[in-house]
Amino acid sequence: MISTTVTATEMQNNFGKYLDLVIEGQEVIVTKNGREVGRLIPKSAAVSYLTDSLPEISKGDYDLDEVKSERLREKYEAAD
Repeated sequence: MISTTVTATEMQNNFGKYLDLVIEGQEVIVTKNGREVGRLIPKSAAVSYLTDSLPEISKGDYDLDEVKSERLREKYEAAD
């Protein structure tokens, strides 16, 4: 997945532009004072994240925070 990084001010001033990028399948990473504060991702990526986590959850043998961290790391390291 292609990522674009923007400041919070840039996002606020040009939201439509970045929303179009998300609609096209890209990810937009928002920073404030040099720190990542959020991401806009396509709906399909969000659904994928949730469904990828279901097998571990259904087994009942999981650490939810660990599962979330691992899944996010896998998805976003591939984008870098």
